[in-house]
Amino acid sequence: MSEKKDKDYMDNLRHSCAHLLAAAVLELYPDAKPTIGPPIEDGFYYDFDFGDESVSENEFEQIENKMRQLKKNWENFEHKEVSAEEARNYFSDNPYKLELIDELEEKGETITFYTCGEFTDLCRGGHVEAPKEEIGALKLTKISGAYWRGDEDNEMLTRIYGTCFNTKEELKDYLEWKEKAEKRDHRKLGKKLDLFMFSEKVGPGLPMYTPKGRKIREEIVEYSREMNNRCGFEEVHTPNINKKDLFDTSGHYEKFGDDMLSVSSNYSDEEYFLKPMNCPQHTQIYDRKMRSYRDLPIRYSDFANLYRDEKPGELSGLTRLRCFGIDDGHIFCREDQIVEEYNKTLDAIEESLNTYGLDYFVQLALSDPDNPEDYLGDSKLWDKAESQLKQLLEDKNIDYTVEVGDAAFYGPKMDIVATDALKREWDISTIQIDLNMPRRFELTYVDEEGEEQTPIMIHRAVVGSPDRFMGVLIEHYGGKFPVWLSPVQVHFIPVSSDNHIEGTKELADEFKQAGIRTEIDDSDESVGKRIRNASKQQIPYILVVGDRELDGGELTVRMRDEDGEEKSFEKSKFIEKVKEDIDTRN
Repeated sequence: MSEKKDKDYMDNLRHSCAHLLAAAVLELYPDAKPTIGPPIEDGFYYDFDFGDESVSENEFEQIENKMRQLKKNWENFEHKEVSAEEARNYFSDNPYKLELIDELEEKGETITFYTCGEFTDLCRGGHVEAPKEEIGALKLTKISGAYWRGDEDNEMLTRIYGTCFNTKEELKDYLEWKEKAEKRDHRKLGKKLDLFMFSEKVGPGLPMYTPKGRKIREEIVEYSREMNNRCGFEEVHTPNINKKDLFDTSGHYEKFGDDMLSVSSNYSDEEYFLKPMNCPQHTQIYDRKMRSYRDLPIRYSDFANLYRDEKPGELSGLTRLRCFGIDDGHIFCREDQIVEEYNKTLDAIEESLNTYGLDYFVQLALSDPDNPEDYLGDSKLWDKAESQLKQLLEDKNIDYTVEVGDAAFYGPKMDIVATDALKREWDISTIQIDLNMPRRFELTYVDEEGEEQTPIMIHRAVVGSPDRFMGVLIEHYGGKFPVWLSPVQVHFIPVSSDNHIEGTKELADEFKQAGIRTEIDDSDESVGKRIRNASKQQIPYILVVGDRELDGGELTVRMRDEDGEEKSFEKSKFIEKVKEDIDTRN
């Protein structure tokens, strides 16, 4: 099977198991009202209205046993098309299904039932052929609250999550992987390592970074800034709020208006929005004066914060935020410069991800020819741009997958998907050809013949959002950052606060002057306890400072990356080693 078929098959398997969950719940809780139960990454969920009954994870074993019992008679799914009237009669006591039926009827869509065993559900389909044999192992994983249709004004439902596989061995491997993933959860590690926080008084999805967290984020930004400089970008700075007119012209309001945060003025009736992206502002910087073909390419980078009105239920630590930065860049170039600019950007992304220790692959996102209304611009321009990107990847011998329908509304794009230490996939970087915004803003340059032409605009990022990328890195490293990214690189522990603290401060200052981030723990805890505390913080190097160290003797260093092994160094040699770790981003 191809990877795509594998994913489709697993979605069908898990959707089938979601039906099985709903059937078991109705056997045990006849008054429960099932709503929807889609497959999700690594599993499925089903939302229920249990009325006055209370269901918790304590009931999971009973529900699982019922699912296994029912599965014995689940031979296959039978498909049936029904009228809206038939569907309403069948689900007459379930207001959630009735709402879905009304919507299907209003849209003129076919209404279908799927039956397996004694259970029938309103469903579009997507099931395995033989659930009895194919659902070999299942497990319910957690329970939570969820608003109907994700709307806070609607009823709160009970969401039961689960997963399933063909075999018990696959389930066992998954559960072991899940346990590892939970230990690496960046939300837990971020709190444990004191890197970032959220406050209800500030608002959901609005991260605040501690001094340690800010250092990591700043290192990510500085590395992207270094890559930008090498690629010839000039950094600009743009405001966080903009008039609605800007986003009307760019097309963002038409496509994303509901996801933008509005801003009101006490002195003006003009509509303003917090910006969801930087590109429209960069067009205005480009357009401030006449351009010649000799001026191109012009490259702007920007690290300003962006804002998107994400639903509260979709926020997830640093990986889904309302406020975030992007190592954003836009290139205004001639058509004959596209390949060179793409090559430079791909090389920068490759070098960066190699430095971070992340494998990756490329997804080529193209338009959906069956839904041309979803995209702006001339179809001939789209065809030409898509062909160029395919040829570019083939010329560089880069393996890629094609995702039809995933293009941006203004042009095709390459998404660089990184795989972390747990083999999870993350959309990290992107390179996008924009065929429309330069025309919408009437951007021009003068060619060799003295004629005005429209430049090509390329959107690109190296690692995308430093905030989101930091969340990915926390989980990728398990909190064990390489030395150059570590907020504290060398941790000092004076043996005695009375006799060694002043000397330890002087020693730490020598390291600071060499550009090394240091920390001193002079608390009243025992030396052993302080070493354990520093080890839990995943600090790369720990030095215990006593008489010998202060008298100029060799430093004894606990090496995090060598399982806490102690090694001896001359002071100058150790400073040189740490500086090399930092300078080479080793």
